[in-house]
Amino acid sequence: MTRIVTIFALVTPIFAGDYAREIADFRAARERSISSPDGWISLAGLSWLKEGLNRVGSDPASEALLPPSVPARVGTIILKSGHADFRPAPGVKIPAQEMKEDSTILTIQTVKFFLIRRGEKFGIRVKDSDAPARREFTHLSWYPVDPAWRIEAKFTPWDKPRTLKFETVIDGFEEEDSSPGFVTFVKDGREYHLDAVVDEDQLFLIFRDQTSGKSTYAAARFLYAELPKNLKAPSPVALDFNKAINPPCVFTPYATCPLPPPQNRLTLSVTAGELMYNNHR
Repeated sequence: MTRIVTIFALVTPIFAGDYAREIADFRAARERSISSPDGWISLAGLSWLKEGLNRVGSDPASEALLPPSVPARVGTIILKSGHADFRPAPGVKIPAQEMKEDSTILTIQTVKFFLIRRGEKFGIRVKDSDAPARREFTHLSWYPVDPAWRIEAKFTPWDKPRTLKFETVIDGFEEEDSSPGFVTFVKDGREYHLDAVVDEDQLFLIFRDQTSGKSTYAAARFLYAELPKNLKAPSPVALDFNKAINPPCVFTPYATCPLPPPQNRLTLSVTAGELMYNNHR
């Protein structure tokens, strides 16, 4: 990634064309991911479980509420000391089983539901490939591609391990992630700082900037960067803000998106990357 950034600084038409295609491919893949049958736009519910018996189904009285297309009673989930066991209702062809966090996916018609954990709380996340939001999905919008926002930055490890705490869009919930270090970059003669975590073997940056709530989503945007080979030493890293994306909570009220910590709120207008979706601020 660093080599590509350095070459691009020569601004030859061939590399400019290659870069434009790279960004176009990235954005097309992003849209396919969001709008897929299992994408974030299909997220159709989130219910927090209580200790003991939780009813599952489309009945509004259910503790784990599913879309109206499925039976009123699909089954029950018994939550006890961090273990969740599903038991189907009569006639429902889902086998009884323990629900493992984020891995046991139960399916009925077009609906999938599975167990998530946030802190000490357990919930049921619901996806529906026939969700109204998915049927009504419109294209994503982006700032024009600007190579000036592909920036050679520097990763610096912390002297000792740190944990970053993130507030989330759900009041009262916090997320914690270990942080290997921070990234600094220079734009228009000023240096900026972003604390990083690691997600899916990439550096993961959660930031807010001066476009937030105006042309971009108010809460935050996400940016991934190539993970340095040595997280214990200062390293160059490429930050491509043309690939800055919206968090899932732009597309659904049922996501638990982290918010940027104060040190990741930039006094800079990042006029690159994904714009607001469907006027959602």
